[in-house]
Order: sequence, then C-alpha cells, then structure tokens
Amino acid sequence: MFLTNALLKKTKSKLILVVAESLISGHKLVRIRERLGDKVEFISFDPLVQHEALYREKKKLRSLK
Repeated sequence: MFLTNALLKKTKSKLILVVAESLISGHKLVRIRERLGDKVEFISFDPLVQHEALYREKKKLRSLK
C-alpha cells in the first residue's frame, strides 16, 4: 500500500442524521445522533394529534462531518 492511499482515505464521521416517526400518527422528525449510539427514541409534541407522542428512529439519512 502506498503512503498516499493511507493519507487520502476518508474517515467515518461521528454523527449521523436519522428520521424518527411518531407511533401514533406517522409524523416524521429529523434528529442527529452518534454513529455508535443506540437507536433514537424520544417523546415530543406531535402536531397532527396535538399531543405528546413517542417517536422512534426509522432510518438513517446521511453522515455528518
């Protein structure tokens, strides 16, 4: 392996952007989490039902720098 290949190799980012979906209405929010962290699960206000709802991570969107 050449030294230039080692120097030009991209490093993995520490953070990723994920989509979280409400379990009640299906409303979606975008959140940032650590790449090695657990899947996101949180309670937030759901505008479709005008009440607080549980949101769970559905899928990864992209990496952040």
